[in-house]
Amino acid sequence: MADSSIVTLGMGRSLVDSSIYDSRMAETTKEQFFMGLHTEETEDVLPRVETRVVLVGEAGNCAELEKALQDINTPCIKTDNVRDFGDGENCEFETVFVLKDFQAPECSFLYKNDSRILGPSAVMYCASKGEPLPFSSRPLYSMTMLNLSLCFTGFRKKDEVVNLVNLVHHMGGTIRKDFDSAKVTHLIAHSTHGEKYRLAVCMGTPILTAEWIRKAWEHRDDINFHAGSEEFRTEFKVPPFQDCVLSFLGFSEEEKTNMEERTQKHGGWFQAVGDERCTHLVVEENSIKELPFTPSKRLYVVKQEWFWGSIQMDARAGESMYSYEKSESPAMKKAVSLLSLTTPNSCRKRRRLRETLAQLTKETEISPFPPRKRPSAEHSLSMGSLLDISNTPDTCKSSGENARPPKSSTPALPKQSARWQVSKELYQTESNYVDILATVLQLFKYPLDREGQVGGPILAQEEIKTIFGSIPDIYEVHTRIKADLEQLVMNWSEERSVGDIILKYSKELVKAYPPFVNFFEMSKETIVRCERQKPRFHAFLKINQAKPECGRQTLVELLIRPVQRLPSVALLLNDIKKHTSDDNPDKVTLEKAIESLKEVMTHINEDKRKTEGQKQIFDVVYEVDGCPANLLSSHRSLVHRVETIALGDKPCDKGEHVTLFLFNDCLEIARKRHKVITTFRSPLGQTRPPAQLKHIALMPLSQIRRVLDIQDTEECQNAFALVVRPPTEQENLLFSFQLTAEDTLKSAWLKTLCRQVANTICRADAEDLIQSTDPDSVQVSTKDMDSTLSRASRAIKKTSKKVTRAFSFTKTPKRVLQRAFLANGTPDEKSPGLDLDRMGRMTSSSTLAAVHSPSMVNLSSAFERKYHTFSRSTTHLI
Repeated sequence: MADSSIVTLGMGRSLVDSSIYDSRMAETTKEQFFMGLHTEETEDVLPRVETRVVLVGEAGNCAELEKALQDINTPCIKTDNVRDFGDGENCEFETVFVLKDFQAPECSFLYKNDSRILGPSAVMYCASKGEPLPFSSRPLYSMTMLNLSLCFTGFRKKDEVVNLVNLVHHMGGTIRKDFDSAKVTHLIAHSTHGEKYRLAVCMGTPILTAEWIRKAWEHRDDINFHAGSEEFRTEFKVPPFQDCVLSFLGFSEEEKTNMEERTQKHGGWFQAVGDERCTHLVVEENSIKELPFTPSKRLYVVKQEWFWGSIQMDARAGESMYSYEKSESPAMKKAVSLLSLTTPNSCRKRRRLRETLAQLTKETEISPFPPRKRPSAEHSLSMGSLLDISNTPDTCKSSGENARPPKSSTPALPKQSARWQVSKELYQTESNYVDILATVLQLFKYPLDREGQVGGPILAQEEIKTIFGSIPDIYEVHTRIKADLEQLVMNWSEERSVGDIILKYSKELVKAYPPFVNFFEMSKETIVRCERQKPRFHAFLKINQAKPECGRQTLVELLIRPVQRLPSVALLLNDIKKHTSDDNPDKVTLEKAIESLKEVMTHINEDKRKTEGQKQIFDVVYEVDGCPANLLSSHRSLVHRVETIALGDKPCDKGEHVTLFLFNDCLEIARKRHKVITTFRSPLGQTRPPAQLKHIALMPLSQIRRVLDIQDTEECQNAFALVVRPPTEQENLLFSFQLTAEDTLKSAWLKTLCRQVANTICRADAEDLIQSTDPDSVQVSTKDMDSTLSRASRAIKKTSKKVTRAFSFTKTPKRVLQRAFLANGTPDEKSPGLDLDRMGRMTSSSTLAAVHSPSMVNLSSAFERKYHTFSRSTTHLI
């Protein structure tokens, strides 16, 4: 028996689904009825009835709908007056009416007569799936909410609920009065109060606004759309602070402003403390010991964990779990009162108060968060005091003489050597380190990995992997090292080997550490970015970083510990080695252990350099607009980068600021961009700065025939040139540059360049590639490069290029030039083809020196240089 609803339609039909006439159940019932009958028996029981479709009004004008009916072999007729069909009862046909407007009077007439009513989308959906037309006791327009079961809460207007329920039924969804987690797929909430809302939060059921239903109805004509898709419904989640007015007590101004902004962002409002409109008072429990007023019964007084927990879950958390209470327990109040009555001296009072508080909180264990004062030597030698660094052999001995330890404690040891002391310190630091790793995993990684998180995953799996990397592997190997060190310290003798323990796990350390240490900076950047862009992750960090296990340290501060651990262990092993006698076999073992740790750190540094080299290539790709994708290669690395000014007309205009990126096998040439257009946004939402450089050419080093060291003169300073032979050219080209950076030594740069060229072409005589020459022989000068006249000349040259390009739709404006010469030239200038051929011969007449154009003012002279064949060719050199 189906649930009965508190809201009913005018004809007395329930808003909740009636299982008697539900389309899927009706089909199932028919299948079960005929399952055990033969064909002949079926025909005797019930004659075969053919389904026909009546297209009403505008539905009859839809050619796509008619084709869909043909695909499922269903006959159809068209009509504008449904009353011609009476009540729709016919022994020969099962009539299905298709309408576009479910608000029309025809729809109401057919519904009152219990006729089957479908929308065009429902028919086309069935045709696309090859399924028969569905049976439904209500008008069914589309399958937008097929298989969705909805429940409502917090609505007070009956008319609004009736309208929403009808829309859900029209889209193939069902309605339930009571919240049943096994059947309800979505909760439609008007507020964050009520039992249904709490159940939905606990069960992880999506909680959405009524606008979700209305927007889904707008997509009713799209047969490929489904309202249950996560991408669509995310926009309509009920914010956690809807209908909540918050005030904040005990926070700094910066933190209070941050929380107020997040309150508004998540659907709430905020008011001053004590305002009668407030529904919640969020208290910083560590700084507030007593409320400034007596809260009313309807005001929730909660700790800040409730605020951040609500944002993390993306739903309003239950207030009872986070209710604010005074931190003083009755026992503590009694202890404080006794101290105040019996200790007249204030210093003694404070000291005894600290001791009493320590006993109440039982803070006797050594913890890595944060460093606390070590227990004094006057305590008995329990396991904790035995492993405490502050206990020297002398104090151990005196303590053993003056006090008898209890039976459960470790027997007092005789005076121990310095080697034992350092070994004990190694164990204690290892124990603290393992505790830190356990905190990182248990408080941060495992909760983020957990499936079925309320509100969905806080971070994507790729982000979690980037942040934590190989921390589980590091934790596993150090847990075993800790266990071995504990056995060594507890069963100490001078012959026991410390080095064997490190050597035992050296191979595992090599595997575990490099993947994390090399990508630590990326891990840190991911944490910062996700905290800034994802409020739920920010709330998650706020909650867990405030827990005592973290010792008020952030996740980034905890994650830096693996980076620091191996150097710290190496120092302790060196210290143990200093206090190990030469005849002790462990001295040689310790040396091997130290070397194995150095090998691990060397391996880390080499991998880190490779990783940083790959990252540098990516930075070049992002910095240079139009950089070829084939620059990215696993065998390629960035060797050097220099800033220069072009002294010739190739590979770009004279006076351009050019950056040369030297890789181990190629040279990327890029010029400074004149205008920055847009910024780059990655798929993860991170905005990159706009590219500052423009790609000119990516040249293999094998194309460099000679490196010219141009001698310094009064008119030429800090210049060099490259003799290049690209495969697209028949003759050599000269690329000349002037170094601009003061910290770049020309001789060192040229030697580095020649060494990479020699390695590429497999030559041992790298220095023979350098040839010294005077500037006049190659027609190069750096004089007046920054003068006003020079800058004006370059500006005119650029302007003339822009004007020329305006006449051309391609990179070779030959045809446009011909029209320009024929239209505006004199009778003697009617042979543009000859002039162009002549100019081409002039340009290629020199092998080394680039020919300077006499003027860049005239339009025709802008193309006196054969330029596009190399530097602006559509085909890259690689």
